[in-house]
Amino acid sequence: MPRETGRKVVASNRKARHDYHIDDTYEAGLVLTGTEVKALRQGRASLVDGFAQIDAGEAWLHNVHIPEYLQGTWNNHAPRRRRKLLMHRYEIDKLAGSSREGGYTLVPLQLYFKDGKAKVEIALARGKKNWDKRQTLRERQDKRESDRAMSLRANR
Repeated sequence: MPRETGRKVVASNRKARHDYHIDDTYEAGLVLTGTEVKALRQGRASLVDGFAQIDAGEAWLHNVHIPEYLQGTWNNHAPRRRRKLLMHRYEIDKLAGSSREGGYTLVPLQLYFKDGKAKVEIALARGKKNWDKRQTLRERQDKRESDRAMSLRANR
């Protein structure tokens, strides 16, 4: 059987980009059990309530929902268990220092397979205020309207 290549996105947290200012992103591996990998390969996961945390020099992913594998037996995994993130020491130290600062949190953006290995994209993010969210929506709508006007002008 040939090795898997490329990138296959399993879950994406689109709301995170709406709710947070993304300052920096990191790619981390995940420590998973066999039934978790099988459930992910079926494309089943949710990052909505997920967050990452640094404990005693180790990075952990909390509240990411990977449902139980339907064909699993008595040794199936717990859907919302905390999972260890595999990162370099200097990345963990940098994230620990940054997340201690006020207003910063670690949010998962995407869960995907890269060359057959499960990876998660973690972002160092600051929460947006309500007026920031409205301003972002307004800018997106203005850009869409200007693009639409330019395409109409070009078609004449």
